[in-house]
Amino acid sequence: MATSTKKSPENGQSSAASVPASPVSGNRIVTLDEFIIRAEKDFDYATGELTGLLRDIGVAAKIINREVNKAGLVNIIGVANSGENQSGEMQQKLDVYANEKLIECLKNSGECCAIASEENEDIIQVPPIGSKASNYVVMFDPLDGSSNIDVNVSVGTIFAIYRRKSDPSGPATKEDFLQAGTKQVAAGYVLYGTSTLLVYTTGRGVNGFTLDPSIGEFCLSHRNMRIPENGSTYSVNQGYYSKFDLEMRRYIDNCSDQNYGLRYIGSMVSDIHRILIQGGIFLYPSTRKYPKGKLRLLYECNPLSFIVEQAGGKAMNTQLKRVLEVTPSELHQRSTVAIGSPAMVDELKAFIERYSALPL
Repeated sequence: MATSTKKSPENGQSSAASVPASPVSGNRIVTLDEFIIRAEKDFDYATGELTGLLRDIGVAAKIINREVNKAGLVNIIGVANSGENQSGEMQQKLDVYANEKLIECLKNSGECCAIASEENEDIIQVPPIGSKASNYVVMFDPLDGSSNIDVNVSVGTIFAIYRRKSDPSGPATKEDFLQAGTKQVAAGYVLYGTSTLLVYTTGRGVNGFTLDPSIGEFCLSHRNMRIPENGSTYSVNQGYYSKFDLEMRRYIDNCSDQNYGLRYIGSMVSDIHRILIQGGIFLYPSTRKYPKGKLRLLYECNPLSFIVEQAGGKAMNTQLKRVLEVTPSELHQRSTVAIGSPAMVDELKAFIERYSALPL
């Protein structure tokens, strides 16, 4: 699948679209740039904006990957002097670095009109380049799981792209970002692990690209990714078991009774990537400290839910509402989430309906 932006001659509006990449012979390498540009040529009315955004994010990912892999050598591990971010978490030095590089790369091309980051309190306006009117906004978590860097555990970048609602002739507004997840035109993540992968969707399936360090390019490695219908593992911070609601404790007990394996990395990108490949369920319910959930709806839950759903999975919150249908009211809104193999999410849903003490 490749990505392009298609403009309809009838209404003059652009919309994200993706189509299967053209057939390639043998084992020829297909780079990320080739993959997304090839589809753009298939559309008479393609504008190239979304393609450009994805390429900008790919460039930023290469730069961040380089620094993540040599963090201990250049003294950018540990807590940053800036202290806590807007979500109340301690900023790591690499959080700050990744945030700056993503903003820098997205500003260079002028393909988006504004940016929102988990690390910043408010939106960041992107000045237009010449007379070009940008039609997209980008949201991201620059380095998910960054507290794991000091102990050399995988981390990742998460991003989401929306079409702006405001007048393109003026500045972007906060309402451009406060859209339900169903309005995403693209979303993806980059996993910095034993290999570096970029996985994304534009609403017609999910494809993954592995960074080949010998040529410095992301190359197609996971075509049309599909999550297994069921799985044998669950991912939750079980140290908070006593702080979970009854229905969540009952479901976790059931997982143990069924001999499901507990797998929890503490980096949502890493946990979701494993589930996307092997099946399973990821849970982050409410706790006494975070009664509305801890994860950010716009920067984590929405983009990863979009990807998992496009791969055949399901994503809901613990109030049994589809995550992508929640309309956000603030940039740093928190949410509960249950995401993964459809059969396992349905199983959790049955436990919540049976044991929840609250009206659903």
